[in-house]
Amino acid sequence: MAQFTPSGKSGDLKQEDNKKTSELVVCLGELLIDFVPTVGGVSLAEAPAFKKAPGGAPANVAVGISRLGGSSAFIGKVGKDEFGYMLSDILKQNFVDTSGVQFDSDARTALAFVTLRADGEREFLFFRNPSADMLLRESEIDKNLIQKAKIFHYGSTSLIHEPCKSAHLAAMRIAKDSGCILSYDPNLRLALWPSAEAAHKGIMSVWNKADIIKINEEEITFLTGGDDPNDDNVVLNILLLY
Repeated sequence: MAQFTPSGKSGDLKQEDNKKTSELVVCLGELLIDFVPTVGGVSLAEAPAFKKAPGGAPANVAVGISRLGGSSAFIGKVGKDEFGYMLSDILKQNFVDTSGVQFDSDARTALAFVTLRADGEREFLFFRNPSADMLLRESEIDKNLIQKAKIFHYGSTSLIHEPCKSAHLAAMRIAKDSGCILSYDPNLRLALWPSAEAAHKGIMSVWNKADIIKINEEEITFLTGGDDPNDDNVVLNILLLY
């Protein structure tokens, strides 16, 4: 990808030529604060204290692309609060275009407590009742930004609740109509869905729209009902049959 060149205004993209614009990756979804224990290998209840860190899978992708020398932008919503401002500033500091970030006066920035226990299992506790990212509306989507992209990247978390679900689906349509490559991270977070059945249905509802799918072993097992995630045939079947 072309090297990212910051403009005079932090967080805005400076497009030097058409090639650079065509290589823009736009990521849509959640941007939140992760609270992680100050010591490792403990449950959330056992943690003596927590430290805050920027989180949200689509936002992490946007930052990663920028750090690797690519051009990226993020579309999503945070609260009009100190955490929301902090997260937006972190994106800008990493040269991610934040022109698609919205601020909500009526909802807080999402929070998540997360740990990796000694038994190797992850533990999550989310605070979204509702959080600002769940309230992103179709009218707030920056269509022009998506139309500039080469790749449009998204997850499944923004498909759980309205109005964010409709905004997400509208953004996908814009991206597809604009000739973008669609990149999908199922990013299974069962605790956020009403049920396992709803999670399966929601994740698979946009499965066949994607050109690229990023999937891990846990997600393969969940979506297949328990098949071996290390079996090449299982992986090929789940990618091809839906």
